[in-house]
Amino acid sequence: MSNRAYELGRPASGKRIIKDLLNQSDNRSCADCGAPDPKWASSNIGVFICLKCCGVHRSLGTHISKVLSVTLDDWSDDEIDAMIEVGGNSSANSIYEAFIPEGVKKPGPDASHEERTRFIRSKYELQEFLKPSLRISSRPSERSTLQSSFSRKIMDSFRSSNSSNKSGGMVEFIGLLKVKVINGTNLAIRDMLSSDPYVVLNLGQQTVQTNVIKSNLNPVWNQELMLSVPQDFGPLKLRVFDHDTFSADDIMGEAEVDLQPMITSAMAFGDAGMFGDMQIGKWLKSHDNALITDSTVNIVDGKVKQEVSLKLQNVESGEIELELEWMPLDQ
Repeated sequence: MSNRAYELGRPASGKRIIKDLLNQSDNRSCADCGAPDPKWASSNIGVFICLKCCGVHRSLGTHISKVLSVTLDDWSDDEIDAMIEVGGNSSANSIYEAFIPEGVKKPGPDASHEERTRFIRSKYELQEFLKPSLRISSRPSERSTLQSSFSRKIMDSFRSSNSSNKSGGMVEFIGLLKVKVINGTNLAIRDMLSSDPYVVLNLGQQTVQTNVIKSNLNPVWNQELMLSVPQDFGPLKLRVFDHDTFSADDIMGEAEVDLQPMITSAMAFGDAGMFGDMQIGKWLKSHDNALITDSTVNIVDGKVKQEVSLKLQNVESGEIELELEWMPLDQ
């Protein structure tokens, strides 16, 4: 697809451009299973995908597939440019599905989670369907960035892939968790007079992180991160680090968020859009958790949200403010 159609309209909002791309005929079905009306995309691969395939993409890690919502997330100019350059699902699949072996069947919209996982891992993580000349040998993980060249972008998508390539069993997801990392207060000093903090979140095998804020002990991120919630979910683990250029990053504290009160309440109420604003649950402060005050679960404008104030553990000082939002799979 030519970029010309978007050159004159570049001042338009990023979401408008992405929606225009989504409306092209080859993007109206999921690149991986063919399900109609996809609402998610892998910004570094350049494909539009459905919610069920989205969960598998998230489990691969952002070094392979960085998943964004077409309607809910903010897109950077680089991410938009990458999607435009790839040209849509057909163009991407001509590369990633160039050589599908006999006996390998592409999953359909009603495929099981196991079938989707096998195919998507083979397609993007293991590179089994690429032209041999484009296949990249895995090497230890390193941070990848979006590149302007499509061929370079393919390389970056796989360069960070872990050489172990272990399946670790199939994971069923029950929903999505949007975590807004709002700010930090009185964080610990790890450099001469300040720190360069960033936040890392872990849920199951997934890891996401915020941007680094330079020389600030009271950083404001206001950054939204997305995680898939597995059926057997545990706590959301949070760690704060000080970014160092020439040495290992120093830890600046950690905490855990118990997701049980929020998810149990949300699933008990079902469609939050049917209710007015109200409190539906609470996570209580205790000596066993990092809460600064009790954290209530509320329905706000038809969405299940929870504000969380955490005192960082195993560090001399520091607090983190979060806002959680539960998103069921049928949203």
